[in-house]
Amino acid sequence: MTTYGNSSSVSVSGLSSPPFWICILLGIVLILAGLLILGDVVLATVISTLFIGWTAIAAGVFEMIHAFWTKGWGGFLWQILLAILYVAFGIVLVQQPVASAIILTYVLGILLLVSGVIRVLLGFSRWSKGGWIMLASGLFGVLAGLVILTGFPRTGLWVLGSLLAVDMISHGLAWLAYAWQLRTKAA
Repeated sequence: MTTYGNSSSVSVSGLSSPPFWICILLGIVLILAGLLILGDVVLATVISTLFIGWTAIAAGVFEMIHAFWTKGWGGFLWQILLAILYVAFGIVLVQQPVASAIILTYVLGILLLVSGVIRVLLGFSRWSKGGWIMLASGLFGVLAGLVILTGFPRTGLWVLGSLLAVDMISHGLAWLAYAWQLRTKAA
């Protein structure tokens, strides 16, 4: 008969949880990376734009390969057109990362504003079913969109980097909270 210790807990997905020290290390590294990014959000914004550009180029190349590989599959011309658009979009982002960051930030501002308004309307229409949560989320989206759009174009230089930094820090805090949860369950 095999027995298993409590040190290796198994989650719902059937995968074992990472060791406590890995969770702590990952949390600390992510928080430090987020703080480092906050040190120069403009540089992080430009690097993020370059990353998106190179990713779009790679996606376009793979889309083109897929179009030729599966020629009889249908939609060959549409796949080629999509591949060309991906590559062209990526090239523009890579060649003009600062201007592209400003444009991406503007689009983000519009998307946040529109999605925020939609969530506010949904919140009011679902008020009796806890719609206040959707309303609060929508108001935050509207506020974020307005901050981006009213400060445009200056916001284009810092918003993407700041969002990346906040995401890294919150992700690191989540790993630390997960590690704490693992430690308290093991005790």
